[in-house]
Amino acid sequence: MSLADRAPAPDPIDLLPPAPTFAVTSTDFADGAPLPLAHAHGSAGGGDLSPQLSWSGFPSETQSFVVTCFDPDAPTGSGFWHWVLVDIPASVTELATGAASGDLSGLPAGAYHVACDWGAKSYGGAAPPAGDRPHRYVFVVHAVDVPKLEINDAVAPAVVGFNLAFHTLARAVIRGTYQR
Repeated sequence: MSLADRAPAPDPIDLLPPAPTFAVTSTDFADGAPLPLAHAHGSAGGGDLSPQLSWSGFPSETQSFVVTCFDPDAPTGSGFWHWVLVDIPASVTELATGAASGDLSGLPAGAYHVACDWGAKSYGGAAPPAGDRPHRYVFVVHAVDVPKLEINDAVAPAVVGFNLAFHTLARAVIRGTYQR
């Protein structure tokens, strides 16, 4: 049996508490389209650059945002977190390409990362196993009802998700794919 023969994972958004939606777009990829090589992990020949994202239409009571990227198709049984950026001020409605990569100088003041499953406190690019089916990369902007989640950068992505279950006002989703 090959990796590609395993059952598809559920869409992770379907497993979250229901929430209203708002809009998110990217100038780097279209919803449902393949991610450019620049957004793949260095081990896959990519540049590990976080994609550009911009969002609008979120609730007026939004006090901060959290941006995440999750691959439900990773052959781990628990998916793979590629990006968890916390405490983005409510005044910020866009992240430039590469803002969450390299020296992190493009991050908004007060925002911070928790370690992705690559182990880095930054965006970690797509790198599905060679020969596997296309993986889905689910980028989510969570509109949050508090200015800070009151966690720190030492927690796991699951702890961020747990806190978001109680503080998400709405979420915006854009999905990319990647295969090698």
